[in-house]
Amino acid sequence: MSALPGAAPSLDLWPIGNCAISALIDRSGRFVWACAPRVDGDPVFSALMDGADPAHGFWSIDLEGLASVEQAYLRNTPVLRTVLTAADGAALEILDFAPRHLKHGRTYRPLAFGRIVRPLSGAPRITVRLRPAAGWGGRRAAHTSGSNHIRYLCEEVVFRLTTDCPVSHVLDERTFRLEGPLTFFLGPDEGYDQEVGPGVAAALDRTIRYWRDWVRRLYLPLDWQEAVIRAAITLKLCAHEETGAIVAALTTSVPEFPESGRNWDYRYCWIRDAYYTVRALNRLGAVDILENYLGYLRNLVDASGGGHVQPVYGVGLEPGLGERIVDSVAGYRGMQPVRVGNQAHEHLQHDVYGQIVLPLVQAFYDQRFLRPGSVEDFEALEPVGERAFQLHDQPDAGLWEFRTIARVHTYSSVMCWAALDRLSKAATHLGLTDRARFWRDRADTVRTRIERETFLPDEGRFAASFGGRELDASLLQLTDLGFLDPMDPRQVATFDAIERDLKQGPYLFRYVEPDDFGAPETAFNFCTFWFIEALHQNGRDAEARALFEDMLSRRTAAGLLSEDIAIEDGELWGNYPQTYSLVGVINCAILLSRSWTDVR
Repeated sequence: MSALPGAAPSLDLWPIGNCAISALIDRSGRFVWACAPRVDGDPVFSALMDGADPAHGFWSIDLEGLASVEQAYLRNTPVLRTVLTAADGAALEILDFAPRHLKHGRTYRPLAFGRIVRPLSGAPRITVRLRPAAGWGGRRAAHTSGSNHIRYLCEEVVFRLTTDCPVSHVLDERTFRLEGPLTFFLGPDEGYDQEVGPGVAAALDRTIRYWRDWVRRLYLPLDWQEAVIRAAITLKLCAHEETGAIVAALTTSVPEFPESGRNWDYRYCWIRDAYYTVRALNRLGAVDILENYLGYLRNLVDASGGGHVQPVYGVGLEPGLGERIVDSVAGYRGMQPVRVGNQAHEHLQHDVYGQIVLPLVQAFYDQRFLRPGSVEDFEALEPVGERAFQLHDQPDAGLWEFRTIARVHTYSSVMCWAALDRLSKAATHLGLTDRARFWRDRADTVRTRIERETFLPDEGRFAASFGGRELDASLLQLTDLGFLDPMDPRQVATFDAIERDLKQGPYLFRYVEPDDFGAPETAFNFCTFWFIEALHQNGRDAEARALFEDMLSRRTAAGLLSEDIAIEDGELWGNYPQTYSLVGVINCAILLSRSWTDVR
C-alpha cells in the first residue's frame, strides 16, 4: 500500500493503455495523468503535475473508511486490478484498462478507458470523483449530461462517460453504497452502441486475450521473465501505433533531481530512444513494433530529402516542437518549470544518422517482414549515409543534448561509422559490389579519424570527444556497435576509467562535469545497465548479476523505472516510464540469464 489521497505525488504509478491513449494510475487507484487526443496532447488528467491535493485533473473511486490498498496487473497484461479495503472489512475491486482487440477485422484501440467496480465483501460506500482538466490543467473541464452519460469538454477532445451508475451520483459526487458491479466507459463523444455493463466486460475479456496472446509470442530468457514481460508490455504502450512513433516516456517535467530545473517533455519520438527500444524488442521477437516503426523512419527519411534530420519529432512526424513553459499547474511536487515541447528539435545530433540506418537495414535480411527491403529502399537510404560521412567530424550537442556545449562527440562519430559499416554490409547482401566497396572505404576513413582524434596514448583509453579528455558513459557502447572488441585493451582501459570516475555508489552517471544546469546529482539508469553489460563483458558476472538484481529492486510496484535514481536513498526521478531504462532491463536479462538448455 502507498499514497492515499492527499499524499505528495510519486512515481509509484501503474500505466495502462492501448497504443493510442495511455494513463497513469496512482497507489490509491486514481487516474492522475493522461493526455489526449495523443500522448503529447493536453492533459485530461493532470494531478501528477499539480501538488498533493489538486482540485481537478483526476478520477478517483474513494472508499469510505479506507484502510489498505492492494494493486497488481492481471497476468501478462496492462490491465490493472486495485482492491480497496475499509477498516470495517468492506472491500471492492477496480479493473482499469484501455480496450485493445480485434473488431471487424482490424485492431480496435479507441481513445477510451474502461473501469469496472465490483463489491467484494461487506457494504462498501464509495464516492466517484471524475474531474477531467482543460487548459493544460488550469481549470476543470466543463460538462453537460444526459440520462446515462456525461460529456466533458476538455481542451482538444470531448469525452463521454457512459455508465450504469446513476449519473447524479457522479455529477454530485454523492457517497453511496456499492451493492453490485458498476461500469464506466470514458471514451469518444458518441453513443455507446450496446448495454454498457456487458459491452465493457466483453471488451475487457478481449483485451486480456489480446495481450496474453502477444506475450505468448515473445521469445523470453529463462530468468527474470516477469521483469522482461512487464518491460516489453510497457514499451509497447509507449508506441503510437497509428504512425509507428515511439515516445521516450509518457510524462513531461518530472525533474531529474529535486529543484534541478532539468524538467523536460519526453512525450515525443527521439530517433535514438526508439532505436534502442525496437532493438530490445526485436531481441524478444516483437517484430510488429519494429516493422511499424520502420515505416515512421522511412517517412522521416523521405521528408528530409537527404538533408538534415532532427533528433526528435512529434508522434505525427511533426518537425516543430517549440518549447514553452506553462504556469497553469504547480509542477511535480511543486517543482517548476513545467515544459511543453522540447528544444532538442533544434539541435544538431549527428548520431541520428546511424540510428536511422541500423534498424532499417534489418529489412534487407529479415524474412519475417511483410515488407522486405528492396534495392530501391537501399538507394533511398544512401543519402543518410552521405550525411553521416559529411558530419562524422563536426560538432554537435551529443546524445546528452547539451544546450550550450558543442563538441565532436565520440559517440556521434561512432554512430556515423556504424551507418557506413552497415550500408556496406547491406550492399554486399544485396549483391551491390561497387556500393559495398564505396561504403567500406568511407567507413574505414571514419574509423581512422576517430581512433586518431579520441584515443589518449598516455592513458590507453578513449575520450568522449575529439581532442578532449573527458569521459562519458556512452563510450561503453563502442563494443555494442561493433567498433571495438570488448577485450580490446583500449576498451578495457576505457571501461576501467569509467568505473573509476563515473560510478557513484552502485550506479553510473552519464558524466560528472558541470553542464548547462550545473553538476548532475542523480545516476542515469540506462547507463547503469550499460555498466552491467560491460561488467559481464569483462568477466565479472557475479558483480553484473548482483547489480542487475539491485536495479530490479528499485523498480516501482508496477515493475518499472524512470530515467534517474538518487544515490542516497534510491528514489526514482525523471520522466516515467522511461523507455531507455526498460530497454536496459530487457537487454541485461537476456545477457545474464541462464540458457534454456540448462533446464530442458
